[in-house]
Amino acid sequence: MSQINLQSKICERIKSLKAYHVDTCSTEIKLHANENSHPLDSRLMKQLQARLVDLPLNRYPDPDCAGLKQILANRLNVKVDQLMIGNGSDELIQILIQIFCDPGDALAVPDPTFAMYNIIAKGMGVRPVPFPLDEHWDLKAEPFLESIRDQSVRIIFFSYPNNPTGNCFSAEELQKVIEVFDGIVVLDEAYYDFARTSFIDQLDNHNNLIILRSLSKIGLAGLRVGYGVAAPEIIREVDKIRLPYNSNMLSQVFSEMVLSEFSLVEEQIDKIIDERRHMQEALQDITGVTPFHSDANFILFRTLCESRTIFDELAKRGILVRDLSAHPRLKNCLRVTVGTSEENSQFLKELKAIVQAS
Repeated sequence: MSQINLQSKICERIKSLKAYHVDTCSTEIKLHANENSHPLDSRLMKQLQARLVDLPLNRYPDPDCAGLKQILANRLNVKVDQLMIGNGSDELIQILIQIFCDPGDALAVPDPTFAMYNIIAKGMGVRPVPFPLDEHWDLKAEPFLESIRDQSVRIIFFSYPNNPTGNCFSAEELQKVIEVFDGIVVLDEAYYDFARTSFIDQLDNHNNLIILRSLSKIGLAGLRVGYGVAAPEIIREVDKIRLPYNSNMLSQVFSEMVLSEFSLVEEQIDKIIDERRHMQEALQDITGVTPFHSDANFILFRTLCESRTIFDELAKRGILVRDLSAHPRLKNCLRVTVGTSEENSQFLKELKAIVQAS
């Protein structure tokens, strides 16, 4: 029987990390994870059920995701050899850092932003260089570029729209960064469908630009499908190190079906955008609550009272949101996903009652 000191064997850079925390309270209304609260259209579910019977699940999936890539290429007006598929866009983030950074190199990100950029980088021995966003959660290219000069930054990640602030950064300022930075610029457009603004048409002009997107936010979170668009030269490097069969058969087949019937999903996206507008207006009318503009499927808001109190009280009433107050720039801030009309109304009703009682 062997009992060794396991802690002595673990890399120091891993010991210092904290796991990405996801609240898993058992609540009826879940508005914490930026998922699509609407169930998939029953017609799509019936198509999946019909296909399941014939899927050879005893065989490996297509390692190249050829069918899914072809549909994406047609939708995006890009070539198949410009596409990469990941087990969620998180996997692609990890692969890109692995390709472009050696241990000791640096990665630049705005602050605050999606936590996984920093977590993945630190886990690979890459140093995150944060740049503080201004009071409007935006940035200017010149001071940003100046702040990372001589920092050995090899790659920059911009969440566009930004998570958790919800806004799109100035397109003009991002354009300057892409044109000036002598390295890789990744625009993580996971929430593209709710912002409908993109830099994908810049790919032919800038071979240092990579676009990431996800199917998780529009209704397929359970399938974990992310994809990226980049120069074929970059895709070839991705294929060298991505794990074989990194996209399973069900994810590929069902994603192809949903993308082929995308009008059914777009109807839900339109509803979410309409509900987002309604929620922002309603939050502005609650005394003690300050919502920030959002281009995504969630809204960041700040409260005068302790955000943890709001979080706990909402959870007691069956509503789960995200408390972001651990970040120094997000004191008393919470993030709420735009859900169904009924979920949003219940959330607003309970939030108002909690704030008024505080």
